[in-house]
Amino acid sequence: MSAAVVFVLKGYPRLSETFIAQEILALEQRGLDIRIASIRRPTDAERHPIHNDIKARVTYLPEFPALEPLRVFRAWKGLHSRPGFWAARRQWLRDLRRGPTPARARSFAQALVLAHEAAPEVSRLHAHFLHTPASVARYAAMMLDIPWSCSAHARDIWTTPVWEKTEKLKTADWLVTCTAHGQQYLNALAALSDCLDAVELVYHGLDLGRFPPPDFSSAKGDGSSEKDPVVILSVGRAVEKKGYGTLLGALARLPDDLHWRLVHIGGGPLRGRLQRHARALGIDGRITWMGTCAQETVLEHYRAADLFVLASRLAPDGDRDGLPNVLMEAQSQGLACVSTALSAIPELIVDGETGVLVPPDDEESLSAALAELLADPDLRARLGAGGHRRVREHFSHYRDLDRLARKFGLRAPVVRECA
Repeated sequence: MSAAVVFVLKGYPRLSETFIAQEILALEQRGLDIRIASIRRPTDAERHPIHNDIKARVTYLPEFPALEPLRVFRAWKGLHSRPGFWAARRQWLRDLRRGPTPARARSFAQALVLAHEAAPEVSRLHAHFLHTPASVARYAAMMLDIPWSCSAHARDIWTTPVWEKTEKLKTADWLVTCTAHGQQYLNALAALSDCLDAVELVYHGLDLGRFPPPDFSSAKGDGSSEKDPVVILSVGRAVEKKGYGTLLGALARLPDDLHWRLVHIGGGPLRGRLQRHARALGIDGRITWMGTCAQETVLEHYRAADLFVLASRLAPDGDRDGLPNVLMEAQSQGLACVSTALSAIPELIVDGETGVLVPPDDEESLSAALAELLADPDLRARLGAGGHRRVREHFSHYRDLDRLARKFGLRAPVVRECA
């Protein structure tokens, strides 16, 4: 019986986390026996095609354990006599005292169910995200006496308490993250506990086979025609860290004789507030709010747009983007991108060469950058071509997959797509 790995996820499937699905599929194709344990059931109405290709069996842990008491009781009955159960319980109680949150209160019962229902051949638990999924994986691994590992991303790095990150860095078998910015921060934390270079960089990149080369020959407008406005696209959840308030303010500053239209794709809790803000600014008639869309629809909009913008910012709670996949996706389609010099975004966008970077929360600078690009199709074409080259040369999904595969004990060569 071959060894298996359980991937512990916050939710599955999720349109906003197709980079995780992309990784799971690639590792499955390399021969890794993967099972998925999801803390939440799916909430997206649409589903990415990649989820249909994944063969891993999915188990949904009790998001609210009180609603599944018999399942939790069976898990307790099967595991409470193990030494690892009591060690995990003591650890959970210490963690709960230091950080009493509802998610942490539920995490021990979720770990209990995960450990009890794990098949005998499971030899490792791997969490995506350093906060709740890593806690569940850590407690369950203690109960089963097997190693656990983790992929850290963005919000989980910046909003998880320092004490919690430090302990997880010490107890995880290994940890990877998807940006050099995050790697540098986590390794600085790890060094305080004499865990030097504990975190390895593994970019997600794009599966370029799913993003075929664009048509660079299509005509582009310069914003002078009201009947042919320049189409600006933005893809992202309506949350604080995406900076949509700043983007709306920047759009409202544009000259009246510059004709544009914004298409926004994404759901999120702030969407209604942003729509009201756009009305107050008098620009709502130029904006199409698409909501959550399937990947095929998103790709169509990438191909139809003239310019892509993502005004990422630091949210009040410390949350921020890492390296947003949507920027790589847009660049893979030859779109000139405007974003902010925040977090890991400069690892992808070289200002003036493969896109334009402005300071976060700066409506005036963002508006000036947009005005220049809206009026200059040749500049957009040059930056779009530069971004396209950079993604294909440096951010192919397969570029770092070998490194990740070795972490899971896989050795077979990867089949690489043509550039």
